[in-house]
Amino acid sequence: MGIMNQLSRRTFLRGAGTAIALPALEAMIPGKALAAGNVKFPTRMAFVYIPNGVIQKDWNVKGEGPGYRMSRTLQPLEKHREDLLVLSGLAHEKAEANGDGAGDHARANATFLTACQARKTSGADIRLGVSVDQVAAKQLAGKTRLPSLELSSEGVRLSGRCDSGYSCAYQFNLAWKNETTPVPPESNPKAVFDRLFAGGTAKEASQERKRRMALRKSILDFAMDDAKQLEKRLGYTDKRKLGEYLESVREMERRVEAMEASPVDLPRGFSVPAGKPNDYGEHVRLMADMMALAFQTDSTRVISYLMAHDGSNRSYPVVGVKSGHHSLSHHRDNADKVESLAKIDRYHVTLFAHLVERLKSIPEGEGSLLDHSMVVYGGAIGDGNRHTHYNLPVLMAGKGNGAIKSGRHVVYPKMTPMANLFLSMLDVMGTPTDQLGDSTGRLKGLA
Repeated sequence: MGIMNQLSRRTFLRGAGTAIALPALEAMIPGKALAAGNVKFPTRMAFVYIPNGVIQKDWNVKGEGPGYRMSRTLQPLEKHREDLLVLSGLAHEKAEANGDGAGDHARANATFLTACQARKTSGADIRLGVSVDQVAAKQLAGKTRLPSLELSSEGVRLSGRCDSGYSCAYQFNLAWKNETTPVPPESNPKAVFDRLFAGGTAKEASQERKRRMALRKSILDFAMDDAKQLEKRLGYTDKRKLGEYLESVREMERRVEAMEASPVDLPRGFSVPAGKPNDYGEHVRLMADMMALAFQTDSTRVISYLMAHDGSNRSYPVVGVKSGHHSLSHHRDNADKVESLAKIDRYHVTLFAHLVERLKSIPEGEGSLLDHSMVVYGGAIGDGNRHTHYNLPVLMAGKGNGAIKSGRHVVYPKMTPMANLFLSMLDVMGTPTDQLGDSTGRLKGLA
C-alpha cells in the first residue's frame, strides 16, 4: 500500500478483485494544515431529475429570502431548510417546441443539463450538446478515479423511437459527452456497487463477484489484510472513522444483495414499477447512499441521477396512487388527479430528503459532506398538465464549500435561463466555461 507518515488521498484497500477507496482521514492531511485548521476539501456537485412537472400551487413557497414559508410539497425538507436554496423563475426555453411540434418529455430530459435544443429524430443522427456535468468532468479528469458517475432508476436506452418522434437517447440520458454522444447511466445497484468498490477490469470484477458469492463472502473480506495493516498506522479518531466507514460499505452490500433477492409484492390494482428494482423507494435510497459514498471517498466529484425519465408512467403504491404518473399529469384540473400528483411530488421530495440527510450526516473537517457539495434537484417541466418549461421546480442543497449562502428562497425574473445556474456552479467547482447552451451570464444571488 506504500503508506508513509502521511497517507495519500488515493490510498485504497486492495484484495483480489477489490479496490476500496477511503474517506478523508486525518492521516491524509498535512500536519501544518491540520494544526492550523486550514484544511481544504474538494467541492462536489450532483443533479437529481424528477419527471412530469409538479403541482405548482403545492410546490411554491411563500415569501422570499430566509423567512420563506415551506410549502406542502417541500415540507419533508423543513428540518434541512438552512441547507437549501429554493430557486424560482428558472426556465429551459430550449425544451419548448420552437417549431418542432410535440415531444415535450423527450426535450425536457435532453435539455435539463445541456440547455440545448434536441434535433428531432428517432434515427442515428441525434444531436444535442455537452451537459454541465461533463464540462466539469472533463476539466477534473485525473483528480478522481471516476470522472463522473451516471445513475438511473430506469433502464438504459440509446436508440429507438420514444416521445413523438424523438430518439429514446434523449429521454433516458441526462449526461452528454458531446453533441452526439450520451453517457449511459447505470440502474443496476449491484453494478454501481462493483464500479465503486471492485478493482481490476470489468471482467475480473465480475469473476471475483461470482467467487465471493460462491464462498458467501463480503467484498470486505478480500481487503481485510490491507485494512489491518493500515489500522496500525492510524490514530484513534481515524481508526474509529475507518471502522464506521467499512461497516457502512458492508451494510450497503447487504442491501444490494437483499434487493436482488426480494420478490415483487404489490397490492391488487397496482402495476409493477418500471426498471430493475422491485421496491422503487428502496432503490432510490440505495442509489442516494452510493452517491454519498462516491463523494465521501472522492471516487468522483460529479454525479447525475435520473430518478425517473420524463414521461414515466410509474405508479406509486406506497402513497396509494394506482394510476401512472404521466397519465395523471394530464389532469385537466381534475381534483382527484391533482391530489394524487401532489402525493407523488411530496414522495419524491421525501426520497431527496434522504440524500440530503445522508450527506449531512457524514462529517468532513469542521463541516459535513453536504457543506462541501451542491446538489440540484428538479426537472425541466413546470406544469405537467400544460407542458410548460418555465417556473421550473428547482432546489439546491449544500453550501458549495462556502460559495453558496443557503437557507433562502431566491426569485428570479420569469424565463431566467437555468443554464445561468450551471455557469455559476461550474465557477464554484473551479471548472469555468464561458457558455453553456442558452446561458446569458452567471446567476446572481447564490453567494
